[in-house]
Amino acid sequence: MASPRPATGSFYDFTVKDIKGNDVDLSIYKGKVLLVINVASKCGLTNSNYDELNQLYQNYKDQGFEILAFPCNQFGSQEPGSNKEIEDFVCTRFKSEFPIFDKIEVNGDNAAPVYKFLKEGKWGFFGDDIQWNFTKFLVDKEGKASHRYYPTTPPLSIEVCFSNVVYRD
Repeated sequence: MASPRPATGSFYDFTVKDIKGNDVDLSIYKGKVLLVINVASKCGLTNSNYDELNQLYQNYKDQGFEILAFPCNQFGSQEPGSNKEIEDFVCTRFKSEFPIFDKIEVNGDNAAPVYKFLKEGKWGFFGDDIQWNFTKFLVDKEGKASHRYYPTTPPLSIEVCFSNVVYRD
């Protein structure tokens, strides 16, 4: 589980667990633009999202952009596997190279603090709740959530938005 919400209110002040269970201080991404996504292996949106996420990552990973994937099983039990099974699926089937974190909850009392932070002020159709797998948040270089995208928003369609943030000083 992620650390409690920091007093400063920056995404970069959280600590989370990676897919192997190691602590990751998100400050290592400070100064980068992030696309943060709740993912699932057995969702109808899985193939198209991972394909496009991989394209974005390859195009921008060396330019101050990072994708952070957080597996979640809250929607239709579409991420039922263990962390090892999730890692094998994502890295073998899709050859994804971006960081994958511990399986979390994104809604409710047990929602990960990092997701509570992301949802503050970034409302979707159902208020601040995440509606489904592959909801995307763009986090700017200062650690503030700048945009929220619906699950059906193709990652490549938001390239212009985040590339403007990546190249902004």
